[in-house]
Amino acid sequence: SKLGGRMWQRQKNAVEKAVRDLAADMLELQAHRAVRPGIAFPPDTEWQREFDALFPFEETPDQLRAWEAIKADMQRPVPMDRLLCGDVGFGKTEIAMRAAFKAVDAGYQVAVLVPTTVLAEQHLRTFRDRMAEFPIEIASLSRFSTAKEQRETIERLAAGAIDIVIGTHRLASADVQFHNLGLLIIDEEQRFGVEIKERLKALRKSVDVLTMTATPIPRTLHMALVGVRDISNLETPPEDRLAVETRVCRFDDELIRHAILRELQRDGQVYFVHNRIEDMPVLAARLQRIVPEASLRIAHAQLPEHELEQIMCDFVAHRFDILLTTTIIESGLDIPNANTIFIDHAHRFGLADLHQLRGRVGRYKHRAYCYLLIDPNDMLSPNAARRLRAVEEFSHLGAGFSLAMRDLEIRGAGNILGTQQSGHIAAVGYELYCSLLENAVRSLQNLPPRTYADVSVDLPCRAYLPDEYVPEIRLKIDLYRRLARTTVEAELEEFLAELADRFGPPPDVVSRLVELQRLRIRAASWAILEVRTEDAFVVFQYASA
Repeated sequence: SKLGGRMWQRQKNAVEKAVRDLAADMLELQAHRAVRPGIAFPPDTEWQREFDALFPFEETPDQLRAWEAIKADMQRPVPMDRLLCGDVGFGKTEIAMRAAFKAVDAGYQVAVLVPTTVLAEQHLRTFRDRMAEFPIEIASLSRFSTAKEQRETIERLAAGAIDIVIGTHRLASADVQFHNLGLLIIDEEQRFGVEIKERLKALRKSVDVLTMTATPIPRTLHMALVGVRDISNLETPPEDRLAVETRVCRFDDELIRHAILRELQRDGQVYFVHNRIEDMPVLAARLQRIVPEASLRIAHAQLPEHELEQIMCDFVAHRFDILLTTTIIESGLDIPNANTIFIDHAHRFGLADLHQLRGRVGRYKHRAYCYLLIDPNDMLSPNAARRLRAVEEFSHLGAGFSLAMRDLEIRGAGNILGTQQSGHIAAVGYELYCSLLENAVRSLQNLPPRTYADVSVDLPCRAYLPDEYVPEIRLKIDLYRRLARTTVEAELEEFLAELADRFGPPPDVVSRLVELQRLRIRAASWAILEVRTEDAFVVFQYASA
């Protein structure tokens, strides 16, 4: 539809109404939680300090900040509802385990809700290993458990004999009752159905909730949600972590053999992702021909539960070399020994899926490799080619934030605000959507709408971000956009400090660019519309003129 035309205006009005309803819902939930008494967890005990100190790695500054914020939330007598965002492998699970330990230490139960059975088993192992030195009872509830085991777990939960339970949507069933639930941890909430989300909404009003997501939150959306949703971002990669080397290539027997043998020579293991279950036996036979010296097993969601569990356990125990699997490994699976991944027919995956799958390798100090394979006979659509190029290009650590390009920005917003909002974002564009959302939140909080320094400044000077200072074009556009959105001088100082930190001392043309924005901010406060030169004079044009 034509920008400014009748159709465009109709779309914009529809989005404005949807955004206002969404903001009202979020603020209503916030208000409910503010008046309901929650659990005020006590300050850290000696046990908690000991548990935190047993973490075998150096925490990143972001992890420490997030943990302090979560602790402060838990110690307040209002139910916590915090979102923890971080790229794959940036240490969200450790923060979740500290929060769970704090709740158990205070005498409460913890429920950890995850999207897949495989991930439930993985978390069960991780939690048990991390808490092995403490008398904490941890159980799982998923389809890997037999009916008898499930009944026993439910009975022990109700009696208070289990401290932490980790499970899939089975945990949200009506027959699961807790003795005294204090904390609910949700991993990738957007992957659960509406019914479960409604049940979670009811829980949110009384217990502390920590939600984790690997989809990065673009800064603009984060700003729009200030005062509505508490968000912690993990943006720093752990020390010693190497970026995953990513290559897009045609399916080639020689290349695959070479890559698998390289991994086997360093005693590692390999993921081979292929999403069509019916072709798997044929592909398995082909791989066995290519590397007869490697052992291989197949895993997918249609296998009987115990068989799938056994295969995953065997892979973790390094009883075979290659796991030929579907995307069931996409979420959170953490096997430090597997450092090569092949993604077959990679052009059929979305950008975020490819990024998540790549995040399964390179989770330790070793250099990891990701091969995006395309069938030699397949023709790529321009969009698919762009997607693959983007994944190959953004292979540095924390690339999720660069991959928060349009595809991921829309998905990221949809994950946090609900999928129906994705359509609205697509209709009016991401920037305008965030601006409408921010103003809806502010108006419902009886705050004035955010105004921007919309002043035209035309002075004879050079002010820009040179290529040698900020070489990447997308980043440059983002910085220009953020500078234009600053409305107070304190934001300018932060912006300058960030530039110096990321790119070094700013050259004169960059400092001048920031000073021109300072001039706009000051001029806007005097209702000046334009600053320009005429002959030897500087002319100020006022709004009333």
